[in-house]
Amino acid sequence: MRIPPFRIGLLVAFLLVAGPLLAAQAAPFPVAEATYQTVDQEEVFDGVIEAIHRATVSAQTSGRVVEINFDVDDYVSKGDVILRIRDTEQKAALAAAQARFEEAQAEFNRIKEVYRKKLVAKSAFDKAQAALKSARASLDQAREQLEHTVVRAPYSGIVVARHIEVGETAQPGQPLMTGISLEQLRATSNVPQRDIAAVRQMQKARVLLPGDRGQLPGGKLTISPYADPESHTFNVRVDLPPGQHGVYPGMFTKVAFVVGQTRRLLVPAAAVVNRSEVTAVYVLSPQGRVEFRQVRTGAMRGGDRVEVLAGLDAGDEVALDPIQAGGCLQETRAGEGS
Repeated sequence: MRIPPFRIGLLVAFLLVAGPLLAAQAAPFPVAEATYQTVDQEEVFDGVIEAIHRATVSAQTSGRVVEINFDVDDYVSKGDVILRIRDTEQKAALAAAQARFEEAQAEFNRIKEVYRKKLVAKSAFDKAQAALKSARASLDQAREQLEHTVVRAPYSGIVVARHIEVGETAQPGQPLMTGISLEQLRATSNVPQRDIAAVRQMQKARVLLPGDRGQLPGGKLTISPYADPESHTFNVRVDLPPGQHGVYPGMFTKVAFVVGQTRRLLVPAAAVVNRSEVTAVYVLSPQGRVEFRQVRTGAMRGGDRVEVLAGLDAGDEVALDPIQAGGCLQETRAGEGS
């Protein structure tokens, strides 16, 4: 029986549309297509971790140090009492200031009542009011001096230097302890002059943690306005996200700076398998055959994709479940050998 030409056309159109869908449904395991995508182009340079906040706590009042609660290399939480200064004089000064304030308050109340009855001049009222303000200021100052005898940590961090001993007398302005914060860190790196223009323009970087411990997104970039006259490099500081990430000031690291964009062939990282020294993927051919194909990979992209430098072409379908794909390949080989 001869099929009319228009029906043949409909059949061909149906196969063109439904063919890929049927093939996808026939795939024995989930697959993903290798595709070219626009990604950041990076240059990687050596870096060093350093603390953003480094502060020296100084004495705000005078007195003999009677207690030191932390030493070098100790971890201190924000608000912890790091040392105490003898407070006998400050307590006496506070008691005297409190007495003068109460006396000034009573005198002001008396003058206020008399002035209300118009039995005293306004100058006497103003004088009593000024005396009360002065006494209140002296009381506040005395309280503050007493509070300064208890020295607290301004932030959480590590003590790196102690400048005084128990029994020594502290004077206002004298250094007591120096600490660094582990909550706010940054990576510093020297960028060659050939790349600094691109780094200034892109303003994006990531910090590669030492020991293959992953990476951290870089925050604010602070770029030196001038180059080192000997190395011809620019110092660039990259802020790390707030919090502790298992890195400490002085540690070596690497910083990847974005210098542009490029196109790379990408596949899901889950599709890549490592067998001894071989890196490969399972590829599903258009005919439905499973192939174990060696590839050469590059950098990770976005945390779940990896560059493929050689071994694949755009449009190749790779298995997202390598274990299941490997089983299918073994079954095929066993069937062909029988």
